[in-house]
Amino acid sequence: MNVTEKPEIVAADFPDHTQLPDSDGTFVKNFQEHPQSILLTTSVRPILDQLHPDGQYCIGQDSGIYWRVPQPPEPPEKGAEAPDWFYVPDVPPTLDGNMRRSYVMWRELMPPLIILEFVSGNGSEERDTTPRKGKFWIYERIIRPAFYGIYEVQKAQIELYHLVENRFELVQSNQRGHYPIAQIGVELGIWQGIYQGVELPWMRWWDAEGNLIPAAEERAEQAELAAEQERQMRIESDLAAEQERQRRIEAEQRIQALEARLRELEGGSSVDS
Repeated sequence: MNVTEKPEIVAADFPDHTQLPDSDGTFVKNFQEHPQSILLTTSVRPILDQLHPDGQYCIGQDSGIYWRVPQPPEPPEKGAEAPDWFYVPDVPPTLDGNMRRSYVMWRELMPPLIILEFVSGNGSEERDTTPRKGKFWIYERIIRPAFYGIYEVQKAQIELYHLVENRFELVQSNQRGHYPIAQIGVELGIWQGIYQGVELPWMRWWDAEGNLIPAAEERAEQAELAAEQERQMRIESDLAAEQERQRRIEAEQRIQALEARLRELEGGSSVDS
């Protein structure tokens, strides 16, 4: 090989999700983050299942997105960001029959459609624009999701950015106070209510008509309520049918009694004559 030639670099030269750490040793910052992720995932999954009938999409929850290969002595996880929640369309949910340990950009090449961060501090980390270090800079310039959302539960607000011409632009809410994600036909917003026994301003999905999209537990409760209502309707219908049957029997008995009385009267009249 000519000394001036550079060796060809192929994807196999770089580590994949099985060779990279799936944790940096830190723990979830507060107890709200896990149920918040579950709420987002279980409510939007039926929508995504309709959009991807082939099942080709993945959702990450506090999972790493590797965007560069750190050079020693840096640990490998320094090349990753771990969003609290993200969705990537048109990629398989598993690799070689195994659950993903992380999402590796140089293997997949498909950016997430949306990344969401849940603020635990003052939000400076999520808005850090320091080149090649700050989370906002890395998302905007390297990972490049179509949407990046910053959710602050203490302020009950969402700050959503849309990638336009290589830069994040702040998205304005609609008349409902929601942020439309047209690509999947949903809106993102704040819902004050009780989820998993805790009342908070939760981040939720709505459909394009402004209807709240229920989570898995809520769908189960709705199905149970609908089944109970159907059971009560059947009971009421059966009761009404039984009451109608009894009315018919009683009416028939009255008619038979009247007919018998008439026969008695007719018989008495014949004897008199």
